[in-house]
Amino acid sequence: MSDVNVQHIRDTRALSALTHPLRRQLMDVMKLNGPATASALSQATGQAVGNVSHHLRVLADAALIEEVPELARDRRERWWRLVSGGVRWTHTDFEHDPAEAAVADAAARLLIDRHMDFVRGWLTDRKSEEPDWRDGCAVSTETWLHLTPDEARQLAKELTALLDRWASRPIPDDGQQRRPVFAFAHAVPATP
Repeated sequence: MSDVNVQHIRDTRALSALTHPLRRQLMDVMKLNGPATASALSQATGQAVGNVSHHLRVLADAALIEEVPELARDRRERWWRLVSGGVRWTHTDFEHDPAEAAVADAAARLLIDRHMDFVRGWLTDRKSEEPDWRDGCAVSTETWLHLTPDEARQLAKELTALLDRWASRPIPDDGQQRRPVFAFAHAVPATP
């Protein structure tokens, strides 16, 4: 994701709001489908409208989403959209305070668990998919690299740029079936 449209999270309130499973799901639905009402998000997530409305307010209070009044047909209808095309945060922004560092560590673990839940879900459900979606659409790759910190940052930029290029490309109107595909990458210092 280009840094121009990325919100850099620097406070634990936003980080906590971001890592709640339903709130993250609501943000994902808006990222895929654009602005939405609590009612539409309720249908998309299978949650009660009141519960969705509560979580939308938490996301708004954390400045992760905002109201879009120009889309409302009347005063009762409330539309919401993401504040930015993506969010990013680093542990170093939270290291100055042990409590904030603990929140950042917990958030990192929760987000990795979320990523792995998508992979586990695919592995569980793939046999029920159409053959075209079962054959070669999922990827798992790994490698060991020898990098300096600057090289690791460059790798991160290149991986992010690749995913951003695919995420921001115009979707062709060619009659082909396109489904949401979750793509993620992690590169971390480690020892075999």
